[in-house]
Amino acid sequence: MAMSQIKGDSGEIQLVVFRLGAEEYGVPITQVQEINRLLTPTKIPQAPSFVEGIINLRGKIIPIIDLKKRFGLVQEEHTANTRIIVVNVERHTVGIIVDAVTEVLRMPQSAIEPPPPMISTISSDYLTGVGKVDERLLILLDLDKILTEREKAELQARPL
Repeated sequence: MAMSQIKGDSGEIQLVVFRLGAEEYGVPITQVQEINRLLTPTKIPQAPSFVEGIINLRGKIIPIIDLKKRFGLVQEEHTANTRIIVVNVERHTVGIIVDAVTEVLRMPQSAIEPPPPMISTISSDYLTGVGKVDERLLILLDLDKILTEREKAELQARPL
């Protein structure tokens, strides 16, 4: 997703900020449907390792992705702060498991730098940029690239 797609009229973007381990990440609020406490997903046989399973969210079945597994980050126990952020990824609704949702903030476009080749262990393929908020750095994720085209097709075609 191009940065211009998430930019507001005022040259600002509004982000939902969450933690994975020690790092802070941001995703455009326009892609976030809701934020829920962690529900126990129903496992799907032969799903990719980062797909925790599926949940029934008010009659709609959605896959749940563990972002730490997707990015190859160190796994930790889930806590009372663990959340599922329900997001739109292209034409798909998925839930992503994060350690904690910390805030919603507006960021001027001028505070966003292009992504460096690699941050932590996350490939720049998943990033739209890095935002500077005071002394903090927010890693801005491109949710449309969280799943490959093949994985999107598999999830769509999988009988639930």
